[in-house]
Amino acid sequence: MLGKWTIVVLALALSACGGRRDAVHAARFGFSERSGPEVIACFGDSLTAGYGVARGASYPDNLQRMLDAGGTRYRVLNLGVSGETTADGVARLPLVLAEKPDLVVLEFGANDGLRGISVDVATRNLEHMIDTLQKGGTRVVLAGMILPPSFATAYTRRFGAMFSDLADRYHLTLIPFILEGVAGYPRFMQPDGLHPNAEGAQRLADTVFRAIQGDLRNAP
Repeated sequence: MLGKWTIVVLALALSACGGRRDAVHAARFGFSERSGPEVIACFGDSLTAGYGVARGASYPDNLQRMLDAGGTRYRVLNLGVSGETTADGVARLPLVLAEKPDLVVLEFGANDGLRGISVDVATRNLEHMIDTLQKGGTRVVLAGMILPPSFATAYTRRFGAMFSDLADRYHLTLIPFILEGVAGYPRFMQPDGLHPNAEGAQRLADTVFRAIQGDLRNAP
């Protein structure tokens, strides 16, 4: 089962070619227009953008519905763009800050790992995003990624430790593996075997929803 993670990680980079237009559309328009005192910004790559699923079926869309059903008044923004690395996240950070979010679910790093970008570079980029958001009064939930065992062992080990180290250092809520229970399971993947389908996106939303419970200010 672990070997199938390779396919899932490849999806994050491959979607940059065919799916960037859809992802940019999702980033701009893929959130529910609800009034509410607080904003949750889901900021990341194709997993956040909801590449390949119908509009309204991304994990941020599902998260919005779950929050609404629970009586919490949050507006969820989908700020995901397929194929992006941590460096792209740094470049788009002003867009996130302009929304003045109360909470950011930060989901970057898989494409850095796929491309063999230095873990030190990825760490610095994530540090910059986390530090900037926290200094602006935004709380951060960090979504981690695990590279498949086919990658170089030393690199994989350092990459995996990056997320837990950052969570410890910045006192963040950590989702150790955003694709837990989805990666490698055909039932939750699109026909291309690369991206989570609508059911898989719901499982991502379930994972994120559980993780942010302690960070919600206006629980019923």
